[in-house]
Amino acid sequence: MEPAVDPGEAVDDRPPSPLAARSGAEEDPLVRLRQTFWCGRPDHPRRDRSDLPVDPGGDLLTLLARAEYGPGGPGRAELPAADRWTAELRRACREGRPPAPAHLLAWPAQPGAGRVPGSAEQQTALAEAWALAVAGPGRGRGTAALRSRLLAASPAEAAFLLDLADAHGLRPLRPAEAAVWTAAGRPARHAAWRYLSGLPGGERLLPAPGPAGVDPYERLLLAAARRRAGADDGPGSAFRTAFPVPRGAERPGLVVAQSMLLGRLDAPGQGLSGGLSVLLGGLGDALACTDGVARVLTLVTAAGPELATGLPLLDRRTPDHWVLRLPVDGDEPPAPRTVAAHRAALAWWAALLLRGLGRPVDVVHVRYADDGSLAVAEAAGRIGARLVFTVTPDPHRTVRERYAGLAPQPDPALGPALREDLHRIFVADRLVERADTVVAIAGREGAAPGLVRHFPQLGPEHRTRPPAAPPEGIAPLRPESGDGRRRRALLTGLFGSGTGPGGPEVREEGPVRCPDRLDGVDRALPLMLCVGRLHPVKQQDVLVEAWLEAGLDRSGTLLLIGGSAENPTAVEREMRARIEKLLAGLPRARRRVALRPALANRDVRLLEHALAGTARPGGAVYVCPSAKEEFGIAVLEAMSAGLPAAGPRRGGVPHYLRHGENGFLLDTTSAATLAAGLRTLSAVPREELARLAARGRETVRRDFSVAAMATALAAEYRVREPSVRPERA
Repeated sequence: MEPAVDPGEAVDDRPPSPLAARSGAEEDPLVRLRQTFWCGRPDHPRRDRSDLPVDPGGDLLTLLARAEYGPGGPGRAELPAADRWTAELRRACREGRPPAPAHLLAWPAQPGAGRVPGSAEQQTALAEAWALAVAGPGRGRGTAALRSRLLAASPAEAAFLLDLADAHGLRPLRPAEAAVWTAAGRPARHAAWRYLSGLPGGERLLPAPGPAGVDPYERLLLAAARRRAGADDGPGSAFRTAFPVPRGAERPGLVVAQSMLLGRLDAPGQGLSGGLSVLLGGLGDALACTDGVARVLTLVTAAGPELATGLPLLDRRTPDHWVLRLPVDGDEPPAPRTVAAHRAALAWWAALLLRGLGRPVDVVHVRYADDGSLAVAEAAGRIGARLVFTVTPDPHRTVRERYAGLAPQPDPALGPALREDLHRIFVADRLVERADTVVAIAGREGAAPGLVRHFPQLGPEHRTRPPAAPPEGIAPLRPESGDGRRRRALLTGLFGSGTGPGGPEVREEGPVRCPDRLDGVDRALPLMLCVGRLHPVKQQDVLVEAWLEAGLDRSGTLLLIGGSAENPTAVEREMRARIEKLLAGLPRARRRVALRPALANRDVRLLEHALAGTARPGGAVYVCPSAKEEFGIAVLEAMSAGLPAAGPRRGGVPHYLRHGENGFLLDTTSAATLAAGLRTLSAVPREELARLAARGRETVRRDFSVAAMATALAAEYRVREPSVRPERA
């Protein structure tokens, strides 16, 4: 079984590299180099590695990996200067030996980027190395280097450098010098406001927030900056209005913050919101009721349109589970490939808001290996909170599969994709190094098998105990008045009032639209249900193709639930187009496939309970066709409802779903292999399906309680993990 991974880990829709199949069965070069890098003696993990063997590999993956981990450092002539410089900084961070501040600011010129590091990967590497370089005696040299560079900077460079200075309390510019940048473009202006808010005398040069309705993000940023600088405008200020901190008696215990900066907590199945939104919603509620925990804060983001509505930055989901919104400058929430651009601002907002709650935050828990998590981790350091990181071997496990054999000058898609994956691996290493406690996702035998293979720094030479692996879980569906009526309405709403095609199948002209309801004439047919956000990694299009290839349109129906109806993302529109293309010219199949917009999580679970009821003549099964379902919250919820469930062999589903015992495992690597599994599944007698469904329901009830997960995590939050690693700089 492959190691299970966090349900909210950053999604990846890129297919495996076609070159991987030609690469042979040699050992993963990234794994080998990472293991070699951390093979030093436990008492001296930073020893000189000049005696390590040289790897002669020459594909792009090996060249880039050798630059970061191999002997001799990043001086590979085959690589561009930017790659060599980025590798140098990453290696310095891993070794804890950063270059001097002046050297860090002498980055190579980037075409079209001037004197600013040209990519998010480079900016993150520099920011992480800078944090080490200016610790302790390096502060003076860092301040001098920043001043020299800022006095001749472009606006884009100034924005980056001012945030770099403010993040570490460095003051290279006097107030009047920094105020010059408040008249520059938006990034430099915002960075200057943040910098001035922490500079003695800087508050005098901060403008007053504009009237309501004028650029909601800038108005709120200015109000918050003035608040930080001690120039608050009083009870009616924009910041006080947006950030209403409740007062009153509080119970004792830890204050815990957990982050979900991609997607929306209240909209699972839409955009980037998936299993993690369901998990953190239920987990936060359960943690807030756990002994030793006083309050839970779930950190999300709010973009410009939400801020314009006057949405408060702090809301109560339950009395002790609050939602804390970090403002984002833009019309849309950050996405995996854009969150790095918001890293400095997110760290600033998170530190400011967490400090302003009136009670110290004790623990901050991050799960993604991305720049958003780095921002929250940085904020945790600023406010003195302990950091917990859920570590997962993603994308580590698939790097060789995707990129082995890739030429040093690859096609325009795979080269950037490889560099992005190596960036995520570096971010994960930094979060492991920053974290006070590291936890893993549970596998069949405790912590995820193979975790140390991909994270050698978690091995026994470096840590006195392996990462704990608290169980995952889902919240029970609590009965409410009117549930019966709601279940019936949801079930009825799946079907229209049609009476079938009434004639031979003909190829229809014009654009094809996948309906959002099934034809009423097919109410009694077997139904396959799939719930999840519309995304290539979820493979709803592959499911439709496999369903057609298996001939199941002749005897059953298929219901897909996911995506936004009002504001679909580009990815959702593309997925819908793929499904509609598959159904073009197939009237019968199109009548028997429905694509419904995402439902509220409670409605999904009520519908699943209704479909699992014995009153429905055709029966229903739940199918998850994902390429890699990392844990599968939706699968667990379907099992909990009493539906027979089938999920992918790859990823975390086999951790709890045993083929032929309490469900089915499917090969989802292609439409053909999935079609074969669907044929087998459709041939299982109803009595056997019912038996497996009952066992699946018992599995969830016995082993996957969100309350047990909360209890186990609360215990980890109270213990600082012992380690033999060197102290962080």
